[in-house]
Amino acid sequence: MRIRGKIGDWPVDLSIELEPAEWAQLGGQLAVPAVPRETPDEVTGAPRQDDRIWAAAQALLRQAGQLNGPQLLDRLEALGESPAQAKRLLVRLRHCAQVKVTSGADAPVFTWLG
Repeated sequence: MRIRGKIGDWPVDLSIELEPAEWAQLGGQLAVPAVPRETPDEVTGAPRQDDRIWAAAQALLRQAGQLNGPQLLDRLEALGESPAQAKRLLVRLRHCAQVKVTSGADAPVFTWLG
């Protein structure tokens, strides 16, 4: 396998060679998710719970305008069902096109660009 590209201004040209047994071991680490069956919400077109929580997370940051990471995580925990779900929402916001993340003094700062 050969990987070429750049990391910042640095060119990268990486070659990875594995024996067939190593490829098999690596492939064994990947779990193929089962295809979920349609739920009643999908059949009727009703929004799923995850979609509602995602929309609420976006609205929360949009209304606040700007929050640092710990503040945003606290508010997301209040929205979601678990701390793990709040962390997933935080990561999803980090990669959202409408959100800009900058380095703050002590924590990242999330800004809604809209």
